[in-house]
Amino acid sequence: MDHFTTDRLTAERLHEDHLADFVALHHDAEVSRYLGGVRTAEVTRAYLATNMAHWDQHGFGLWTLRTKDGAFAGRAGIRHILVDDVDEIEIAYAFKREFWGQGFASEIAAAMTDVGLSQLKLSSLIGIVNVGNGASRRVLEKSNYLLERSTNRHGEDVVIYRARR
Repeated sequence: MDHFTTDRLTAERLHEDHLADFVALHHDAEVSRYLGGVRTAEVTRAYLATNMAHWDQHGFGLWTLRTKDGAFAGRAGIRHILVDDVDEIEIAYAFKREFWGQGFASEIAAAMTDVGLSQLKLSSLIGIVNVGNGASRRVLEKSNYLLERSTNRHGEDVVIYRARR
């Protein structure tokens, strides 16, 4: 599923042409606050390569998100991730600040949950959220994810939410 749409967004499979948009997104300190911090252009280039390889290996991954008028809005995806030595599949999303507080994260989380559970037939999806990120916690709760547990990832206290098919 290289492309899909929601009411207000189009999602396109990640590719190299998205680098400049991702560099700008990852360079914003507020956006990156709960994503491991600001990333350099070189780190973002490696991130892009890793996530494009995920597509090649698994047939799903990150999408670039654009508004209906074509403006870059952010990124979202479904990807394998190792959590406490267990291979999980997470949904992840990040938006430019100008799109915060308008329901875009809830819209894309619901769409990715449908893609993952209904279309890809995955047994479950997780969302990993920094304990202080109340907005992302609410997004997952609205999308019918249930709080499963707390853990520590890369020195940060996080909570894991799960949705099952």
